[in-house]
Amino acid sequence: MKATIEFLNKNYALNLNKPIDISIPIKAGMDNPNCFWAPYPVFDPYRAGSFVGATAEGAPVNFFNIKFNPHGTGTHTECVGHIAKEKFTINDCLKTFWFKALLISVHPKKESNGDQVIHLNQLQSLVDDFKDCNAFIIRTLPNTSDKLKRVYSGTNPTYLHHEAMQWLVENGIAHFLIDLPSVDREEDDGLLLSHHTFWNYPAYGTTATEEDLKNVRSHQSITELIYVPDTVKDGSYFLNLQIASFDLDVSPSKPVLYAIN
Repeated sequence: MKATIEFLNKNYALNLNKPIDISIPIKAGMDNPNCFWAPYPVFDPYRAGSFVGATAEGAPVNFFNIKFNPHGTGTHTECVGHIAKEKFTINDCLKTFWFKALLISVHPKKESNGDQVIHLNQLQSLVDDFKDCNAFIIRTLPNTSDKLKRVYSGTNPTYLHHEAMQWLVENGIAHFLIDLPSVDREEDDGLLLSHHTFWNYPAYGTTATEEDLKNVRSHQSITELIYVPDTVKDGSYFLNLQIASFDLDVSPSKPVLYAIN
């Protein structure tokens, strides 16, 4: 199956039979990445009297209850509701799902305090043309498969410097994806500078005015905990960003890339 997408008055040919899934699925138990000390996902069959909602136990259907924290495990996409006092939901904020994306690979820099950080000058050295992309994907290096179930909690994982995020915003990036638990430091006293920069939401501890809320980038998204295999080359792709219709600031998600022919 092939398709042609018109984007900014140019036509691009895609082979829809060759999707590149860059999501990490959510599984039951400990076979998942773990962030911010979130409990591991639990999948349990519903039980009522003699009924057990599991075909393995004789039921005609599987009928499971699921308990998990989408920020703490698996690929997830979040909106400004993640940091806002006002209610913004991913289902209301993300209204279109196809984007032109630029994928780059970056070696984080180690700071004197031990932090691993992705800096503005690194991105600028790798990107001299955004190729009209409105989505941006970072694959951190080294890119090992243990990212699929790495325990990040308490390890102070790599993060993005807020000046780098500001540069991306200024260059028209509306949707940002990364293979880390967060674009910000694991513990930063709630500042979350890259989150606030990306969504243009007032600093933590302040109250947003009506004027502030008019300028919030409420239709932009951040996707974290992706995994981009080494077989996928840096460059531009079309991105189909799939979410579930959660009335929350976040949803488990399935970002899928398509090579441009």
